Amino acid sequence: MTEPLPPGSTIGILGGGQLGRMLAVAAGRLGLRVHIFEPSETPPAAEVACHHTAAAFTDEAALISFAQGVDVVTYEFENIPTAALDILEAHRPIRPNREALRVSQDRLTEKTWLSELGLAVAPFADIADAAALGDALDRIGTPAILKTRRFGYDGKGQARIADATAAEQALASLEGAPAILEGFVPFTKEISVIGARGLDGRVACFDPGENVHEDGILRRTTVPAGVSHALATDAVLIASRILTALDYVGVLGVELFVTDGGLIVNEIAPRVHNSGHWTQNGCVIDQFEQHVRAVAGWPLGDGKRHSDTQMENLIGDDVDRIPQIGAEPGAALHLYGKAETRPGRKMGHVNRLR
Repeated sequence: MTEPLPPGSTIGILGGGQLGRMLAVAAGRLGLRVHIFEPSETPPAAEVACHHTAAAFTDEAALISFAQGVDVVTYEFENIPTAALDILEAHRPIRPNREALRVSQDRLTEKTWLSELGLAVAPFADIADAAALGDALDRIGTPAILKTRRFGYDGKGQARIADATAAEQALASLEGAPAILEGFVPFTKEISVIGARGLDGRVACFDPGENVHEDGILRRTTVPAGVSHALATDAVLIASRILTALDYVGVLGVELFVTDGGLIVNEIAPRVHNSGHWTQNGCVIDQFEQHVRAVAGWPLGDGKRHSDTQMENLIGDDVDRIPQIGAEPGAALHLYGKAETRPGRKMGHVNRLR
């Protein structure tokens, strides 16, 4: 067991988006410093961090200097080049570990790993070419979703195949990227569990939230989810099983489909997660502080929910509603400091206590 980092220590965060920003705020409350490594010059996280290195993930000298200036390295997104991780890990521990990144960076690897763990997932197939897609559609059927194996998020990098006649166009839309076909799962709702595991192996999970997506982007998460106590318990146990199997340290998000036959794991995210933002106002210890505690070797906090909460993402022009939202009783605004508003871009969120 590694000694916990004392206040004044520095956590290095790879990535400078809104998740890194909220991690930095949580670290600051605990007396810990944050150093952001992010190629862009003015990322949201840099505004609230002690240090910011603006360099490419291929810049070996910058990576070494960054690692030497921090006590532990974590990340706010999973698509970090392997070569950069090799350089960093030679100097400082990376939490969560490399295995969590290996599994989650590739959808085919992830689905295979989850299946081998004995968890239910949607039917899937590796798609190398048009012939493989045809064979997979014959076996899995339609409707189905063709996805890039890497880098897709918020509905990007995927195409729905309603019937076999749409297969050619769907494959062309991915522009030759390695792909996976996933069968459609007839689910009644999607839920997610935000779980954490400490260096001592202790696991703590927040209550499952119920998610609603629009145009492939999460719009709302409501807690408690509208599921039975038994199903909520099963969801937490699944998250705990994944955390333990990965020997994980930090916060992880697990998205699940609720079906007539039980829970099906959709995907995992080895980081703090959009569907866990409700914890900022619904719990004493939120997901960001929980992650900081875990990677710093501190005891995990009590993630018990004290209030029913609904999180709404503020996307694009939703920011025009900020004055009205700010006047709502029980509404807590969290804005990301992004200068440019674009359609589909997450600009902030609001947590409403209910």
